[in-house]
Amino acid sequence: MRITSARNPKVKAWAELKTRRGRREQGLFLVEGAREAARAQAAGIRPHAWLVWPERAGAEEAARLADAPVYELSEAAMRKVSYRENPPALIGVFERPERRLADLPPRPRRVLVAVEIEKPGNLGAMLRSADASGADAVLLVGDAVDPENPNVIRASTGAVFALPLAVAGHEEARSWLKARGLQLAATSPAADRVYWEADLARPTALVVGAEDRGLPAAWLESADLAVRIPMEGAADSLNASVSAALVLYEMLRQQSV
Repeated sequence: MRITSARNPKVKAWAELKTRRGRREQGLFLVEGAREAARAQAAGIRPHAWLVWPERAGAEEAARLADAPVYELSEAAMRKVSYRENPPALIGVFERPERRLADLPPRPRRVLVAVEIEKPGNLGAMLRSADASGADAVLLVGDAVDPENPNVIRASTGAVFALPLAVAGHEEARSWLKARGLQLAATSPAADRVYWEADLARPTALVVGAEDRGLPAAWLESADLAVRIPMEGAADSLNASVSAALVLYEMLRQQSV
């Protein structure tokens, strides 16, 4: 372990990791908080550096870190790097994983397909539900928020690291799913069938789109079935993460019988 002074030119580069462009250019991303950082490490993601706020973390916190240099940052520097209003005592700088389809389980039974989800909080909550309901894999499709966005990590409470997850284009994702014999269950408010009436006992990929636009036509056309969630009140849509959670747990219930 090497502890380095806070005064170094890397602070600016670390702060740039709060942006998608910075993450892409540097091949790194931030993980804020000890719990989330531990989950990233447990998933085999390699740490590049540890950033410690000594006044909050204490020297004993830095002493437990391994496999990467430790940098003690001042409060001002920590606030510059952190995405949060109240920075944590510890921020990990990790190497970005590749997120390839080839690394997903070869015979999944429950898959979440998140299509063009742009809100980090929504995606993070979807990943948390996917992990809790025992999904075998998650596909992020199209022009979506990247899984290393700090708010995705925070909203998922680190579940983003526990799930087999890949990023793919629309055609690539559909081909991968069909090749594994998964039925595609698309969520749509226009569907005739309520989700609990659908046969989700067989290996299924749940396809969820952004709540403001829904799924692109190509996904609805290629789906084996479409399901809806009943809406009894004045609201005309549910949060995408809530919709995903409801159907994921119905998949779990039917496949557990």
